[in-house]
Amino acid sequence: MYYATTWVAKVTLGTERLLPFMLQAELPPVSAFSPSHDLEADLRAILHDALQLGDEVQHFNAQTPLLGSLSQLDSMGVLAVLTALDQQLGLHIHDDEIDASLFETFGTLTEFVRARVA
Repeated sequence: MYYATTWVAKVTLGTERLLPFMLQAELPPVSAFSPSHDLEADLRAILHDALQLGDEVQHFNAQTPLLGSLSQLDSMGVLAVLTALDQQLGLHIHDDEIDASLFETFGTLTEFVRARVA
């Protein structure tokens, strides 16, 4: 058994925040994902796998809307993406860094991740 970080949505004063909590569970097997030197391609692969998107993800650019436009990016989809960022890029995101603006567009997500991995 391993401890895995899980995220819980908390709604406060009209804003939704995701808060981590620890849960004792076996971690799912690591996918064949391997980070490259192309962060946008890595994020496309993460979104593809975490949200089970089709080939449309290959056409995502900075202006592509995510939250509210992708039916797969609901509260569980956000959790899946955050977990994938943690597991595949080693990106540990604190709960106070997460709000809806992070997932507004592919560009906002990319810039957030770029700032964190730099």
